[in-house]
Amino acid sequence: MQFPARPKLDRDFALLFMVMLVIGAGNTALQSVMPAIGRSLKIPDSVIAVAFSVSALVWVIAAPIWARKSDQTGRRRMVLTGLAGFSVSVLLCAISLTIGIHGLIGPITTIAAFVGARMIYGLFGAAAPPAAQAILASRTTREERTKALTLLASAFGLGTILGPALAPFFVLPGVGLAGPAYFFATCGFVVLTTTWIMLPNDAPGSTAKGAATSYPSIGGNLTGASVTAAVSEPSNAMLKLTDSRIWPWMLVGLVMGHAQAMAGQAMGFLVLDRLAIDPVLGQQAVGVVLMTGAFAALLVQWGLIPLLDMKPRALVITGLALGAAGCLIISASTTLYGLAVAFGLTSAGFGFARPGYTAGSSLAVGPELQGAVAGRVTSVNGASFVLGPSIGIGMYEIWRPLPYLAAATMSVALMIYAILRLQRREA
Repeated sequence: MQFPARPKLDRDFALLFMVMLVIGAGNTALQSVMPAIGRSLKIPDSVIAVAFSVSALVWVIAAPIWARKSDQTGRRRMVLTGLAGFSVSVLLCAISLTIGIHGLIGPITTIAAFVGARMIYGLFGAAAPPAAQAILASRTTREERTKALTLLASAFGLGTILGPALAPFFVLPGVGLAGPAYFFATCGFVVLTTTWIMLPNDAPGSTAKGAATSYPSIGGNLTGASVTAAVSEPSNAMLKLTDSRIWPWMLVGLVMGHAQAMAGQAMGFLVLDRLAIDPVLGQQAVGVVLMTGAFAALLVQWGLIPLLDMKPRALVITGLALGAAGCLIISASTTLYGLAVAFGLTSAGFGFARPGYTAGSSLAVGPELQGAVAGRVTSVNGASFVLGPSIGIGMYEIWRPLPYLAAATMSVALMIYAILRLQRREA
């Protein structure tokens, strides 16, 4: 994004975009290699899912705290804190996994160290996004702000493509499957150093604010709720989750989010099992499938939704139908091509539905409650990626097609609910 005659703002935007990109890409890269690492260490699949659920839970708790703190202390400091937390966390993950892969410590100790490192990411990584939003908001005009913040948030989505796409290239001799973690830790420290040198301190007296951002996860592209909260006027108005104006939309988001998390988290394991390939050699196949899904979701959100100009209810219904169809195809696919196309269809479906539920929630209330409803949307999104992955992997261990059949069933039931319950909420 270019700001006329404001080269320093262009530079700052590029720095903040790289911060968000590296944090999002590093997280999804780790998620893409952990199924193979778990199989190599003979760790149960459900334990791998719990490792990410723990960091997601810590993120959900920490994100709103950091968002408030970024309004009280220096935003630059918060950006650096979040990026440092991410970099240290990923480096510790890489070291613990390397030691475990070489058999110097047992599998249980390895995963315990990995979980501890992931908690650092969940606790401190959440500091960077709201602070980055606030810095950008303080340096843009009202006309520029929404577009600039939307582009900044898209860095997370782009990271969901780059993470799984780049990870297979760094499965290297000596470090093996821990290689991608070393690469993204290095990227984190490079961006941290560059940001520390080049990003200026906050403008004195700035009242711009940032908002808590959802946990970056495979299949969990941002929906714009954090942008809405960041550009909304400050208000002390309260909005209950069960408020009749938003509750139908919140229910849609919660159930849909769990279905999406179940489908996304089990995908790496399913690719390895369906193709019956070695975990290390199979990392490229996992990366292809996950990258296809992320690309499909971004294509929908960046291209098709603006082009089609659909109403929120129509987005939700269309997305749920596509998501259900994709999950059903995944449950029966046995080839790399079939799995990639089916996961792309599934991700495209949720790529329609998530912005639909966000927009519907926003339109259900007046201007004075936009910040409150955006906070609710963000909390629902975050909650979905705390339990959803563990539920999905638990089902997967019982029967491999089960999480996809369950996600398809949930999507169909939710689609019927949306047709009936959201009928009068087209505005």
